[in-house]
Amino acid sequence: MKTLWRNIIESLGIISRNRRAFFGLLGVVFFILMATAGPLIIPLNMTADYVDRFQPPSLSHILGTDYAGRDIFQQLVHGSTDIMLIAFSTALFGILLAVIIGILAGLSGGRVDMLIMRVIDVFLTVPAFPVMAIFAALFRIRDPVTFGLVLAIWSWPGLARAIRSQILSLRKREFIEAAEIMGMSTSHIMFKELMPNIIPYITINFINIARGAITASVGIMLLGLVPLSVTNWGMMLNLATFQTGAIYVPSALSYLLSPMIAIILFQYSLICFGGGIDEMFDPRLRVQS
Repeated sequence: MKTLWRNIIESLGIISRNRRAFFGLLGVVFFILMATAGPLIIPLNMTADYVDRFQPPSLSHILGTDYAGRDIFQQLVHGSTDIMLIAFSTALFGILLAVIIGILAGLSGGRVDMLIMRVIDVFLTVPAFPVMAIFAALFRIRDPVTFGLVLAIWSWPGLARAIRSQILSLRKREFIEAAEIMGMSTSHIMFKELMPNIIPYITINFINIARGAITASVGIMLLGLVPLSVTNWGMMLNLATFQTGAIYVPSALSYLLSPMIAIILFQYSLICFGGGIDEMFDPRLRVQS
C-alpha cells in the first residue's frame, strides 16, 4: 500500500513539473467533476419559455438561453455526462478488444496470427468515420454506453496491431521463455507476464481512443444520426446549426459556441494530459524536458 501511494505521489510530481501536463490534468479533473458532481449541484430546468429565447449571456443565464428560452449552462453541465460516458466506454471496450486480439495474435503465431492480421488490415483500410456513422444509424442507440460500444467496433485495430508487435518483441525475452518452459498457461503468460509490460502503452492509447470517440460521437450527432438527449453537446450543435436557426441569430451565438469551446477544451486537456502520461512512463522524455 505504501509503495502504491509512493508511486502515485511520484507520478503527480512528474506531471506537476510539466506545465502543459499539469494543465491537462486540471482540465480532465474539471470535466470529470462537471460530469459527475455537476448535475447534482446544478439543477436542469427544461421548461420552455419562448419569451426568453436566444437571450445573450447575463447574470441570470451565464451562457444565455437556447431556442426555447432554456439555460445553456445547465444543458452544458448535464450534457457533459453523456460525453464522458461515450468517451470512456469507447476507450474501455476498444482497449479490451485490442489487448485480447493483439496478445492472441502475438502469442499464437502461424495461421492464427496471419488471419488476425488480414482482418486488421481490412479494418484499417476502410475509413473509420463513415462506417461508425452507418453503424450508429443502423443500430437503435438509446444510451451513451451503447453508443460507446458501437464506436469501439472500429477503434481497436491500430492498437491491436501495435500490441501484437510489442508481444512479438517481448516473446524473445528470457522471462517469457522461462514461463513457457515451466509449462505455465497462456492466460498466466498473457495477464501476469506480458500485461504489466504493455500497461504504459495501453494507458496512453486509452486517452487517444477517448479523444477520437469524442470527435466521432459529436460528428455523428451533428449529422443527426443518433438523436440522444438535447443536452448532449453534439445534439446542441445539431440544433443550433440545422434545426433552430441559432447560427443566423447574433444573440444566439453562445448557443453554438458553448459546446464547441467545451469540446475543444476537453480535447486539449486530454492531449496535454496524455503528453504528461507519456513523459511519466518514458524516462528519456523527462531528461529532455
